[in-house]
Amino acid sequence: MSINLFLEKLLFLNWKKNNSLSYKGTCIEINLNNLKNNLNYIRNKVNDQTKILCVVKANGYGSDSIEIGKCLEKNGADYLAVAYTNEGVKLRKSGIKTPILVLHPQFDDFNEIIENDLEPNIYSFRILEAFLSKSQKHPFHIKFNTGLNRLGFSINDIDRLYNILGSNTHIKYIFSHLGASEDLKEKKFTLDQINLFEKIIEKIENKFCKKFNKHLLNSSGILNYPKYQYDMVRSGIALYGYGNNKIYKGELKPVLFLKSVISQIHEIKKGESVGYNRGFIANNDVKIAIIPIGHADGIGRSLGNGKVGFIINNKVAKTVGNICMDMLMLDVSQINCKEGDLVSIIDDQIQTAEDFGSSANTISYEILTALSSRIKRIVIS
Repeated sequence: MSINLFLEKLLFLNWKKNNSLSYKGTCIEINLNNLKNNLNYIRNKVNDQTKILCVVKANGYGSDSIEIGKCLEKNGADYLAVAYTNEGVKLRKSGIKTPILVLHPQFDDFNEIIENDLEPNIYSFRILEAFLSKSQKHPFHIKFNTGLNRLGFSINDIDRLYNILGSNTHIKYIFSHLGASEDLKEKKFTLDQINLFEKIIEKIENKFCKKFNKHLLNSSGILNYPKYQYDMVRSGIALYGYGNNKIYKGELKPVLFLKSVISQIHEIKKGESVGYNRGFIANNDVKIAIIPIGHADGIGRSLGNGKVGFIINNKVAKTVGNICMDMLMLDVSQINCKEGDLVSIIDDQIQTAEDFGSSANTISYEILTALSSRIKRIVIS
């Protein structure tokens, strides 16, 4: 046996081992051991006294926010963060006690936030007024805009903030968000953001005559700018196995695996069409496999007609025709396969979410968070 054939066989056996289908249909497997590995990797990158905030918004980046949240809490996460209030309420109702930051609270959310012991991000005077009308004592975070130009106060707002808040002692953290920490070509931009944050710290602490806890670094910031950890760091995508840099592949392990099966196989004759609007017309005789996943599950309609491929028996099968709502079609003409065979869409070896995102001309974040809640979730621990 040649060395290349041996390596190919070894890769195939390893792929089969890691892609055994525990549910005979489309499913997401959530690997909590990989999650714990990633949390420990981040923990080893920060100082002992630095707290770690774990972002579990968007259903735990497409996985399951409750399962993820409980695992993180059990393994010593200091904080959790969600985008919207209802996400935090869901975690509280599941029994999670860890502090939870709501990153984008809305005007009418503050009764729910207070009742469920959530900590809001206060980012504008309108939101501050709504919050203070409900409570003068509930803890909160204040966000400053340092260049991302999304949410946040400016450095010029500090005097007005002091006039409104005065000696309010319930500010738990001030923070900001880096816009390009994963891109070392944008190092100057990132350092400018950090420098502005330092100026904000100096001004607000002088104005309020007190020291504040602070957090700034996101996943890529932790990896690329570890000097600026302050009191807490925030990790999102790195927890789920992606470090925005190939050098972390192997260190960070994907948590989410997306799998399906072949429902049916058809022999398509030259000239016949496949799918809605005759999106594909065969130039030759082809064999297609029907897979039970579609654009209602997060595989966009635009990804048909060969834009992306899935893995069947260690070979890539490209999409055929337009993606349907509940299913899609793959060209398996050159693949030895049968109905019921495993289809791997996202794994940790052949096609990660980053690989899939690259094929789809997007990023891993979008691929993961677009996955529908109707897909069955299976927890592996």
